[in-house]
Amino acid sequence: MILADTSVWIDFLRGVDSTERRTLHRLIDEEEDVSITEIVLAEVLQGIREDKDFRKVKDYLLEFPLQRPEGTETYLAAAQVYRNCRKKGKTLRRTVDCIIAAICMEKDLVLLHKDSDFDIIEVCAGLKVLKA
Repeated sequence: MILADTSVWIDFLRGVDSTERRTLHRLIDEEEDVSITEIVLAEVLQGIREDKDFRKVKDYLLEFPLQRPEGTETYLAAAQVYRNCRKKGKTLRRTVDCIIAAICMEKDLVLLHKDSDFDIIEVCAGLKVLKA
């Protein structure tokens, strides 16, 4: 199963012509297993200004399977992701990316993204990513 990151959903919803948006569009059209996590849901929705658009996007995104953290273990794994990258001389910019990566790793998901932090996590911590 594939988890699409916020960066890809934003491009998708705005119609930005990016490789990642085209990949997500193709995956959805081909009825591949695409999912979302609650953190991504929150990040996407917080940027929507109009109530009507908010409801429409919320309803659409909730049609995809939600990947939830297992609990405290997920957050401990996220801290370890950060630490693994730091040990290799790489500093990640956002804790939320570590949490998304930890969710993907504990559920054996492949991440579709366009965020350089995930490229670092792939190399330093073994995150599986879909190359668009």
